[in-house]
Parts: sequence; structure tokens; C-alpha cells
Amino acid sequence: MTGKGRELADVMERRKVDILCVQETRWKGSKARSIGAGFKLFYYGVDSKRNGVGVVLKEEFVRNVLEVKRVSDRVMSLKLEIERVMLNVVSGYAPQVGCELEEKERFWSELDEVMESIPTGERVVIGADFNGHVGEGNTGDEEVMGKFGVKERNLEGQMVVDFAKRMDMGVVNTYFQKREEHRVTYKSGGRRTQVDYILCRRGNLKEISDCKVVVGESVARQHRMVVCRMTLMVCKTKRSKIEKKTKWWKLKKEECCEEFRQKLRQALGGQVVLPNWETTAEVIRETGRKVLGVSSGRRKEDKETWWWNEEVQDSIQRKRLAKKKWDMDRTEENRQEYKELQRRVKRKVSKAKQKAYEELYTRLDTREGEKDLYRLARQRDRDGKDVQQVRVIKDRDGRVLTSEESVQRRWKEYFEELMNEENEREKKSRRGELCGTESR
Repeated sequence: MTGKGRELADVMERRKVDILCVQETRWKGSKARSIGAGFKLFYYGVDSKRNGVGVVLKEEFVRNVLEVKRVSDRVMSLKLEIERVMLNVVSGYAPQVGCELEEKERFWSELDEVMESIPTGERVVIGADFNGHVGEGNTGDEEVMGKFGVKERNLEGQMVVDFAKRMDMGVVNTYFQKREEHRVTYKSGGRRTQVDYILCRRGNLKEISDCKVVVGESVARQHRMVVCRMTLMVCKTKRSKIEKKTKWWKLKKEECCEEFRQKLRQALGGQVVLPNWETTAEVIRETGRKVLGVSSGRRKEDKETWWWNEEVQDSIQRKRLAKKKWDMDRTEENRQEYKELQRRVKRKVSKAKQKAYEELYTRLDTREGEKDLYRLARQRDRDGKDVQQVRVIKDRDGRVLTSEESVQRRWKEYFEELMNEENEREKKSRRGELCGTESR
């Protein structure tokens, strides 16, 4: 992920991906941050040199986040409410083939715990690098996978199949007949394997219409993005339109304020207020819209990626084409061309960032820049929060309650405890009475 956040957001925007699970991020920390184009990354890692998992959400789903569970640097999950449907997204990164058995067992134990904590009525989608091959064919395992895997199954792949059986899930990749190029998720040298999978509950397989590997992208060197199209069966609600706001902040400028006063006097016909206050308020609002203008209602420019200019985008496009060319014809000449373009993109991004930050620092030294400083700080604080607004509550054990009955029952328990609990003064008074009785 280092240095590639905005490039990943560009891929998701072009490929129309709403939710993306990422692994081996190699980012240390337990945070959330904007990566540009309206996409937000929730991540967790304890070492900047290995492991790390995350989930990237499109802007419209960020407000739907109810809970984020960061179990370890190999497992994390998000709970979202989409049109009254609970969707749990789990990102996993299994240990490689050469890792110790104890580490592998710990990973599967953590994944089991996450699945057991999710109510059976909620949807679950797992996007993970399982570092195993489930293999081609499905004899004896027809209930959890299709027959369109790659090559032969190994021990790690058997662990994936066993997990799917335990949790009554299906390995989505294997149900769709695709050319091998659209099934292979990992390419390195002469190796072509399938180690990245998407899993969902077997009862929800009917909601998935397609699943394949995306080729031709160059964000990751060896792994490829696996995408599936899932349509949630929900009762559609009317979506509110983006509100265009009057630019009242312009009244801080003396010339705008004076013009507004004059136009408002004319609109009121010389009166201080009209007999009807609602009419007066509407005249004030209408005058404000005419004199001060209104906002576009569109999303503001992402302050984190000012450096994402045409020159950088053009360099990344050339790198992507070089990667595609090398995938089709693996000659040494194509490989060197791709490597050179990779180095060139890094230099372009570094220069663009340096220039953008220099301009930002220069502007922050001005009087107007002070306001930008506070605005940037508020935006960074807002982006760093997992849950934007609290819409559900938790039970005694910290589990999120989603059904109306369970929420009402929890509120009842809370108020019963609150109203029947003794305060400190009552406790002291009762202790005093007991001491008096003993002395007598």
C-alpha cells in the first residue's frame, strides 16, 4: 500500500468496485484514512515489513459502517447496514506454505471466532489471500465449491475447503467457468496459481451473478484483483438528494455584507420585517441565494491527493500498459521496460507530492491559510474515525445488536439497572444506619 493508495482508488473507480479487501498492506497502525476519490481504507498492522490487512469502502458506504473489528494483522472485519440488510466484510491473510503449523492454526482459530460472532441471519463476504490451492474439480466437495479451480489441491487448500464446510460457505471463484487467465490470481515468473478467494454463505450464492480475476492492472506486482458482482435482495428506499447550501460565509467580507444589506432592504420594501415571519425568512433566504450564490452539492476536492495530476496519471497508464504487454509476452525486453516505468512512476509521484506540499505550506503561512489549517485538521480527524455516526448499540458482551427486539430489550435492561441502582449518598446513609444498629 505504501505510495499506492491513490492508484488503488483509481483502479476501484475505473472498475466500479465498491468494497475491496486488501492483504499484506505492510502498514503499521490501527486506523482509517482517506486514499482519494472518495474511498476510505480501514486497516490494521503491527509490523511495517510483513502482514497487514484492510478493507476499502466507497464513499457512499462509509456512513453505513456500524462496527470495525481488528482481530490481528491477519484478520479484520467490518459490519455495514445497507438498506436495512446487515453485511459483514472479512479480510484475511493466511500464513504462507512455509510458515509454522502453530501460526496457521492461530489464523484459522481467529477466522472461526469472527464467523461464530456473526448472527446466522446476516450476510458475510470473505475476501482473503489464503495461500492455498483448492484445485480443479469438486468431487466429494460439491456442497461448498464448483469445479473451476486451478491445478491440484494442496494441504493449505484443504484447510480452505474444511473451513467452508464448517461455516456452510461457498468458494465463489470456483463456481464460474472462465478462461484460465481469469482464474489465476497469482503470477510470478513461471508460476501461475490460484490463492486468493471470495467466500460467502451458501444460502446467498444466488445473489452473486459473476466472479473473475481482473487482468491488466499494475498496482500489485504478483497478485491480481478478484472481483464478484453481488446484488443484495433488499427493499429499496428513496435516496435523499444532495443539498445545495447558500454560501453564508461570504458575509464575513465587508463588500458582500454591504451588497446583501442593500438587496435585502429593497426586497423588504423598506420594512424591518414583514407581518408574517415565514415570509420574511423566505425573503432573506432568497436574497442570500441571489447575492451570495449556492454550493454545487458535489463532493469537495480530496485534500490528501492534490498531487494526483495529469502527468502522474499518464505515467501510471503507461506503466499499466507495459505490465499488460509483459503478461502477454514475457521477454526480457518487456520486463526491463516495465521495471523502468515502475521507477519512473515512483519519481513522478514523489515530485508531484513535494510540489503540492510546498504550495500547501506556502498558503498556510497566509491569513487565509490559517482557516485551511483548521479545515484540514477537522477533515483528518473525521477520516480517522471508524464509525461516522452511532446507529446501533451493543449488549453486555460487546456484540452489536441489530434487530429491533434485541435493541429494545437492551434499553429496558439498561434503564432498569439505572433506576434501581443506589447512588453514593444512599449507600453511605445505609451504612450509617447499620453501624448505628450494631452500636446499640
